Amino acid sequence: MPTRLPETLEPLRELAQNLRWSWHPDTRAVFELADAALWEQTGHNPLLFLSQLSSARKAALSTNRRFLARMRAARKDLQAYLARPAAENTPAVAYFSPEFGITETLPLYSGGLGILAGDHLKTASDMRLPLIGVGLLYRSGYFTQSFTPDGWQCEQYPTLVPEDAGFFELASAHIHLALPGGADLYARVWVAQVGRVPLLLLDSGDDRNEEAERNLTNQLYGGDTLTRLRQELLLGIGGVRAVRAYCDAEGLAEPVVYHTNEGHAGFLGLERIAELTDEGLGFSEALAAVRAGTVFTTHTPVPAGIDRFDRGLVGGHLSVALPKLPTEACLDLGAEDDPGVFNMAHMGLRLAQRCNGVSKLHGALSRSMFAPLWPGLEAEEVPIRHVTNGVHGPSWAPHAPDLGLPDEEVMSARKALREKLIEAVRGRMRSAQTDSEFAAETAWVEDCLDPDVLTIGFARRVPTYKRLTLMLSDPARLRRLLLDPDRPVQLIVAGKAHPADDGGKRLIQEFIHFASDPALRRRVVFVPDYDMALGREMVGGCDVWLNTPTRPLEACGTSGMKSALNGGLNLSIGDGWWAECFAPEYGWSIPSGHDGVGGLSRDEQEAAALYDLLETKVVPLFYDDHPQWLRKIRAVLGTLRPQVLSDRMLTDYLSSLYRPAAQSAAEISASNFSPARELAEWTARTRDEWPSVVPGALEVNADPETGCVSFRAEVDCGGLTPDDIEVELFVGTAQGDTLVDPIFTPMMSGGGGTAWETYEAVVDVPRGGHFGYTARVIPKHPHLAPHELGLVHEFQPSEHTSQRPLKE
Repeated sequence: MPTRLPETLEPLRELAQNLRWSWHPDTRAVFELADAALWEQTGHNPLLFLSQLSSARKAALSTNRRFLARMRAARKDLQAYLARPAAENTPAVAYFSPEFGITETLPLYSGGLGILAGDHLKTASDMRLPLIGVGLLYRSGYFTQSFTPDGWQCEQYPTLVPEDAGFFELASAHIHLALPGGADLYARVWVAQVGRVPLLLLDSGDDRNEEAERNLTNQLYGGDTLTRLRQELLLGIGGVRAVRAYCDAEGLAEPVVYHTNEGHAGFLGLERIAELTDEGLGFSEALAAVRAGTVFTTHTPVPAGIDRFDRGLVGGHLSVALPKLPTEACLDLGAEDDPGVFNMAHMGLRLAQRCNGVSKLHGALSRSMFAPLWPGLEAEEVPIRHVTNGVHGPSWAPHAPDLGLPDEEVMSARKALREKLIEAVRGRMRSAQTDSEFAAETAWVEDCLDPDVLTIGFARRVPTYKRLTLMLSDPARLRRLLLDPDRPVQLIVAGKAHPADDGGKRLIQEFIHFASDPALRRRVVFVPDYDMALGREMVGGCDVWLNTPTRPLEACGTSGMKSALNGGLNLSIGDGWWAECFAPEYGWSIPSGHDGVGGLSRDEQEAAALYDLLETKVVPLFYDDHPQWLRKIRAVLGTLRPQVLSDRMLTDYLSSLYRPAAQSAAEISASNFSPARELAEWTARTRDEWPSVVPGALEVNADPETGCVSFRAEVDCGGLTPDDIEVELFVGTAQGDTLVDPIFTPMMSGGGGTAWETYEAVVDVPRGGHFGYTARVIPKHPHLAPHELGLVHEFQPSEHTSQRPLKE
């Protein structure tokens, strides 16, 4: 039942139903002004707030001119925000993700992947990009966290009622998937408005479903393998159908670019292929068309993190869900070394012409990890680029110090954020005491932490590779740091382990046992139930953000970026984003160790380096050199901040992925998909004839006076034509069998008149030292991305050439 409001207060409902309130301070201020105590009591949830606002308070607000003026100004601002037209030269994008972190009041996220997706939508809204988000509605969401008396994590699942969250149902969407055994899966589609961006959430809680199907989307990352597969089929296949229904209902142009945020949504590509086969295209032709407009982002730094299903199980589902498609051809898209396994990341890569990792280091790691999919290429040439993640400033740094403030005011602003964090932590610890082994003694909570003490934060998901307990490697040394009478340190830690991850739970338990020492309670706390609200307070109030993953397993690690937005300094292993953004003025990089050096394990080496940095650099600087600490804060706010904002991230997506994908999609679909048909035929012929292509002689003539070198290559094109191939020449300084910083030059066809085609190029070679060169033959087509097919023929090396021409 909708909350009843006086007509004069109806704008409050409008403000509450658009999730822009979650990052717009003036809108949040309206609800706080209406009833500050209730706003806190309801967890800053405006719809819950309105449902509990008393009749007397509503009546008083209806005649309060000051309040009504603030409310109407906020409503006018929202309407003006929504009315602005889409930015120019921005293609319509559908963005699919299994989780979205928009606000702590909507438990549709578990960690960094979802928070990133939420920031992506918010930033698209602020930048006026025509983007549609697509996900699943989890009625039990992700869990809230509590602990047994011995520190073992327990999970409780909240209940999300979409109507109470301000979502509206898209009644015109009729989502149905056939399942094996004659079962049916029906889904409702809810729309959550994230500023200008609609977020479509598919919900299996449909009365037409049997109980098992009705519960399919109950929990995020819950259930068994079958549940996970069916969730991903619904997200991908059902998600495309939901986009079609939404665009039709709203009279919108359909997206031209489809962005798959991790492999979970990869089945969207198969649904789009099925749509095109209904228009008369063959499978390979439809695949060519779909690939052109698809972007795939991988967040996975290790093969073990990829969703992999039994091939037969996937085939059984695809054969009934998409019966018009050739099942074996679909399964081949997810093929890997194990013939019995279907790999979701491999399918995502094969269905997208443009792929990326989420930091520079992660891009390189992804190229290496997925190199077997392009067997003809060196790992560094694999066509996976990177777009380093960014974070949404208004969401994560609403009270960041202004760089233009005088020095003393910057430091005062930082202390105010620290004080705000400490009050939030005390409140959480106070509320948690009933579930704690310290229930009988709560006085320490009121005295824990100190606003004048150096505050270090660590908060994230707790898989083992993030090494929550690395800081506990030498407990005595850590105690000395925490309890130093003149220059103490305090540590605030939070995080959740996946419900099925007992290893992560044991790490949390170990930390809680350490923090439970009565002598340490004032200086170290583990705060339960880590969520976006606690995360916002922590990245705002901590002076130093600690990150200790096992390199290179952190794909990006955006929590440190959020700290930087607030003027926090980072103390981190050189992994993820920190590997490319680190500079001494922004914080400290913990040297990465190597197993077995000096009899110490890698963890022991890196823990010792962490302690050394704290004792010799971080602590002395904070307490003894305020001007230098302030200079670091100003460097972070002035220079690092623009690099880590999601505006920069989305601008990078636009320039390097979205716009090129939109152009490719338009080109390949022209003239009723004639280019797609031609490309599919050309690709099949090229793969068949590639073994007949033979590189021949590679001749070199140097001009000592000009320094120019002429190159001439001969190629037997076999069953292909000279227009089907390109000869790539690389020239650079030779170091052993490697060319350093080679110059790439495409060789031009010069004609042959025989079975051999000649290709020529003239290059101004590097002066001094030894130069080397190499050349190779690759397929060429105007609708192919560079090295897309992974087919390569190398020219045979001579004493001047190198078999490994590239070096990053």
